[in-house]
Amino acid sequence: MICTKRSSRRALTPRGERTWEGRFPRTADGIARFVARGVGPHQAIAVEASGPTWAFVDAMAPTGAAVCVVDPRKTKLKAGFAAKTDRLDARRLADALRRESVVSIYVPPPAIRELREVCRGRHQVVRLRTRVAQMIRALLLRCDAGEPPGTRLYAPRARAWLAAVQLAPDADHTLHRLERVYRAVHADASDADREVRQRAATDPIAVALAGLVGIGPVMALTLRAEIGDITRFRRGPALACYAGLVPRVDWSADRRYQGRITRDGSPWLRWALVEAAMHALKRDDATGRWARRLAVRKGIHKARVALARVLCDEVITTWPRTA
Repeated sequence: MICTKRSSRRALTPRGERTWEGRFPRTADGIARFVARGVGPHQAIAVEASGPTWAFVDAMAPTGAAVCVVDPRKTKLKAGFAAKTDRLDARRLADALRRESVVSIYVPPPAIRELREVCRGRHQVVRLRTRVAQMIRALLLRCDAGEPPGTRLYAPRARAWLAAVQLAPDADHTLHRLERVYRAVHADASDADREVRQRAATDPIAVALAGLVGIGPVMALTLRAEIGDITRFRRGPALACYAGLVPRVDWSADRRYQGRITRDGSPWLRWALVEAAMHALKRDDATGRWARRLAVRKGIHKARVALARVLCDEVITTWPRTA
């Protein structure tokens, strides 16, 4: 079994005997030299989850080796040790893999990873558009120039208003620069939104999820991409836990404490579920009435999180099992 920690590699036998240890650069040549050390179908590899992890997993696929992507937060490698280096981490990770005490994470297939990039790219450019719009409004507020009509600066009335507003020379120059950036980002955001909607229309899982109250095509495809394999979750609470929407619990004997939500797992999945819950608060069934009563008693933010947990149950139920 082999452990990789960035550029450090360590190989052990099932009995814990070291066979070799070395450092390899994260390049095509380094990967080739690493594979040449005997990586094959009979090997098990553990690698810490980091930025280029998926590229390494794809590079190991032709070898037939079993690759375990380790969650570094849940696999405590430093416990009981004063020093922490890549070399020591590789040794400890190899020993943890040998003892089957590592906590692995889900490795999405390439198609799901590409779908995630499409959805996340759309959300990122929309957030950038919102940020630029906030800059424009802040500039107008500092200059006491009034508010553009409507809530969206890309609307025709708002664009006409911005073209006619009079500011001081330097402020006017800044406004025109921000307008150019806003128009460019808005064009990219519109293209990205159109692509996500087109993909959602042809994805059977996204079509099924879009039938839920509060979930449209964009959120449906985002949920489909971030969840990936629904068989990982038996019930809604398991999905809510994966999204980090469950409270922390400290329970010992007669003492019990429930804290804030864990916020573990995918932040994109958590954001999508809470965003859907914001719209689902308007539903007119028993769940919607319960959520609105909870908002009055506990506050709107806690009600949204609670409703997002309910949506996890509905996502599990609605997800097509044959897809």
